[in-house]
Amino acid sequence: MAPPTFSLVVCTYRRPTAVGRLLDALALQTQLPQETLIVDASPDAATAAVVAQRSLPGLRHLPVPEEHRGLTRQRNWAVPKTRGDLVAFLDDDAVPEPDYLAEVVAAFARHPEASGIAGYVVTPGWRPAAASRAPLWVYRWGDWERREDLRWRLRRLLGLVEAAPPGMIPPSGHGRSLGFVPPDGEDHDVEMVIGAAMSWRREVLETVRFSSFFEGYGLYEDLDFAIRARVHGPIVLATRARVRHDHEPAGRPSAFRYGRMVVRNGWLVWRRRWPQPPLGARCRWWATTLVLAGCQLLASLRGDGGAALFDGLGRLAAVPSVLLRPPRDPQP
Repeated sequence: MAPPTFSLVVCTYRRPTAVGRLLDALALQTQLPQETLIVDASPDAATAAVVAQRSLPGLRHLPVPEEHRGLTRQRNWAVPKTRGDLVAFLDDDAVPEPDYLAEVVAAFARHPEASGIAGYVVTPGWRPAAASRAPLWVYRWGDWERREDLRWRLRRLLGLVEAAPPGMIPPSGHGRSLGFVPPDGEDHDVEMVIGAAMSWRREVLETVRFSSFFEGYGLYEDLDFAIRARVHGPIVLATRARVRHDHEPAGRPSAFRYGRMVVRNGWLVWRRRWPQPPLGARCRWWATTLVLAGCQLLASLRGDGGAALFDGLGRLAAVPSVLLRPPRDPQP
């Protein structure tokens, strides 16, 4: 049987420097995709000029029509233009390690039943677990441990942490992200992906589309897609397929709008996964949402800057809007 063909899609908006950095990292890959599509919604030609300066097999710069601009729209627009059996998505501000794409292909081969492979975004702070009992501020998983920040310590003290493994969405919605999976070199069954580094089988992308609810910047559009894609097969986190995510500041919403999106988009994704959560889970979702908003406000008082203040205010402003008019996704 011939090995699967592989396409790579990079959606971008006004980030030519980041795109150049990503393309330079792709040139170092031990296994190159058959095609790389730079799906560009920028109103200028800066990104096109950066792409023209690089030479990769199947590299194409695709200017996006105005009606298809926005992260989820760009992805949906790009998928029919790919030809690979496997389609990978990398954010324009992601930097893959040299064997990233080879590890993704290998993970699909190890898990022929998988609908998608989640790449591993490197999270600093992990270390081998000490022999002694872990203090309250240390999180352990297997033979690894890392320090927890104030948010998680406070949630633990308040009983707002469920015993779900990282990468799974508990009934209360607020689970541990993929960043709580250590770099152990293993594959893990998960419900989440990070849009910065995810790959799917073509037949899944031909059936499931990215939701138009998450227009523009997105935020949790990757979780929403994963929940619906998982119906077609499990999702596997391959911790050997590693990328660095630089979180380019350009093209991001204001802190207030971002905080508001955290609550509204988070509520929609939670109810996508748990349409009828029990009463206790609903109470924990709201309690955790308020605690996290309070942590942002506290961070601003500690001198972490105005962004934390407006993020927290945006979260609080979203609470009555969700209660009075819950988000509705036009796409079932």
